[in-house]
Amino acid sequence: MTSAFLPDKRSGPAVGLPPAAERADRGRSRRRARDWLTAVGFQLPALVLFVALVLLPMLFALYAALFRWGGFGMPSDYVGGDNFTRLFQDDVFLGDLWRCLVLVALSLALQLPFALAMAVLLNQRLRGRAVYRMLFFAPYVLSEAITGVLFGMVFAPGDGLADHVLGAVGLDGLGGEWFADPSSVMATLFLVMTWKYFGFHMMLYLAGLQSLPAELTEAALIDGANAWQRFRNVTLPLLAPTLRISVFLSVIGSIQLFDLVWVITQGGPDHHSETMAVTMFQFGFRRYQAGYASAVSVVMFGICLVFALAYQRFVLRRDLEGATTTMRGNGK
Repeated sequence: MTSAFLPDKRSGPAVGLPPAAERADRGRSRRRARDWLTAVGFQLPALVLFVALVLLPMLFALYAALFRWGGFGMPSDYVGGDNFTRLFQDDVFLGDLWRCLVLVALSLALQLPFALAMAVLLNQRLRGRAVYRMLFFAPYVLSEAITGVLFGMVFAPGDGLADHVLGAVGLDGLGGEWFADPSSVMATLFLVMTWKYFGFHMMLYLAGLQSLPAELTEAALIDGANAWQRFRNVTLPLLAPTLRISVFLSVIGSIQLFDLVWVITQGGPDHHSETMAVTMFQFGFRRYQAGYASAVSVVMFGICLVFALAYQRFVLRRDLEGATTTMRGNGK
């Protein structure tokens, strides 16, 4: 026997409810529908932009990579995987991969440790440290085009500031054709990259250092740990999540490097500073081989995607698990 005030499981949850309870149930349903529509309304513009400006171009690049296409009209000369076969037989593209590895290795071995050292230094109580932070971060604010033009003048052969400074200190033999010499172009380019981007990583590390609890460092100091021991055993482990994010951004940025190279050298001399992005631009907009350029873009995207997934799976796993646990804990 079913009570008049209990839901009848055979007829649905609203049968037999008192009028007030039935109105409350309808009100909850309307609120859920309104909240869902509000969420969709806020997310729809971003979703439309993502699909139109990211997802569809990616799919079209993958489609165009299967054709011999000049970039005008719709692709029609289907060649299958010939563009990719040609790609991995091209000495220029294989050189691009090698130069990408060199830039990644130099960034991880030199640029990021230098940024970390400067962050640790500027985290101390120094007079005028706010000015130093601003000066070191300022190059990152400049556009790549301005940076390229500036250092094109600084390293101009003979008349550039770099040659004049070396001549003034008696080191004329070290000067020369900085960007025009195949043996020095990558080293000079990396120097410009370091000047441009190390301030960004320095500020990341500085923000991480300022968020560390001072009690742990003070406890290590009381226990007799010196500065190196405090940094190695306290600061560095606590800063590890920030370091991992910085490494990820540095590697992805090195793979996608285009602006500085194009403004300064356009990949020269004789492709010795060319990157994958520059090769893609050259074939797509200079030689009108958009199908081949699309194949370059697909390979570059694949490298970034594989690295990102592997890095998230094996390196960022603990950080993501911690964030998920925290969110779940806050949701209880």
